[in-house]
Amino acid sequence: MLPIDKLICARHVIPVVPRGEVLNDHAVAITGGRIVEILPTTLAITRFQANEVVRLEQHALIPGLVNLHCHAAMTLMRGLADDQPLMKWLQEHIWPAEAKHVSDEFCHDGSLLAMAEMLRAGATTVNDMYFFPEATARAALRAGMRACLGMIAIDFPSAYAADANNYIHKGLTTRDAYRGEALLTFSLAPHAPYTVGDEALKRIAVLAEELDVPIHCHVHETRDEIAQGTQQHGVRPFERLRRLGIVGPHLIAVHSVHLDDAELDLMAREGVSVAHCPSSNLKLASGIADVAGMRKRGITVGFGTDGAASNNRLDPWTEMRTAALLAKAASADAASVGASEALEMATMHGARALGLDRDIGSIEKGKLADLAAVELSSVETLPCFDPISHLVYTAGREHVTHAWVAGEARLAERRLTTLDERDLQTKAEWWRSKLA
Repeated sequence: MLPIDKLICARHVIPVVPRGEVLNDHAVAITGGRIVEILPTTLAITRFQANEVVRLEQHALIPGLVNLHCHAAMTLMRGLADDQPLMKWLQEHIWPAEAKHVSDEFCHDGSLLAMAEMLRAGATTVNDMYFFPEATARAALRAGMRACLGMIAIDFPSAYAADANNYIHKGLTTRDAYRGEALLTFSLAPHAPYTVGDEALKRIAVLAEELDVPIHCHVHETRDEIAQGTQQHGVRPFERLRRLGIVGPHLIAVHSVHLDDAELDLMAREGVSVAHCPSSNLKLASGIADVAGMRKRGITVGFGTDGAASNNRLDPWTEMRTAALLAKAASADAASVGASEALEMATMHGARALGLDRDIGSIEKGKLADLAAVELSSVETLPCFDPISHLVYTAGREHVTHAWVAGEARLAERRLTTLDERDLQTKAEWWRSKLA
């Protein structure tokens, strides 16, 4: 028998690649943090001698979910200013609160709280954009969660940096400091066309090519943003980004709600990815993105929660289900974005957008064992005819029982293994009192 670190045996193993495949009564063998084999359970227990065997007899085992857009630290502002349109929400509530309270400690504590919520939902990777990315890096390492950290750039000063060049410099310094950390990667993160000037955007385009990192940017979230950008620059914001060199395979265009056919065609030609945030878009009345049109063109689309200040849940299951339903309604096509495709978007597409699809996003031999287990035996999930359909349309984060990052348990029997929930509750209450 071959010695391995861990053997996870599940009622259903859903590898995501190939799309729609369900492997019943299969096991995933793991050693050194990577998957060494996927095979029937009866064969696995005779072939491998595992240090640990996890039996999930009523579960679906899936790749860990990828949250493709988040402002993790803003979890401390959850519910602070609800029921407002985007610019009023930002200008009258969020930006003043940030100016008063955001600090290294704020970002660390808020990110810890966010990562606890995401891990409990089976999200093992997050693509984050916020101030003090070094604080979020420490939180990710403490939580044991995989994170792509945005080296944010914005024109106005904050407690973190003075101007766009200062933001970029500090971000690059943080990247250098955490080089070699297996759980951490970095992106360049210009906040949005309306908050970052031409020279900074040109520099970011060059740096993205030199460093081979994603560009993580809000794009065409609202009609007002587009109208104001067009008035100021003479072209729509997406065209301005194209002229400045931002539009290309490095770009993760967040929201992308209001794009015309020509812009969608350009996205497809240039290999742009989209972070679709349906709950945030609905809550802020920003609109409904043409996800069906994007997918018909072959555009990579992953799901993001956005921050808890505008959602108010860091719940990838809600995003997955809502995205699938909205795509059907908006396209008048019930077959648009089916369950298998939605699950692929929540896993493999997010990984692909981040340039991590060689290592995560599917359950395949040689990949890192970033996994989540979903129990499908409770009353509200029965009967189950199609486990993939159930994952998208029936199950929720409350059904997630386990999560692993590189084969290490981060959630076991619904309990976090790296974070103290009582400590997080204490931190959250302290910040609530301070912000209130």
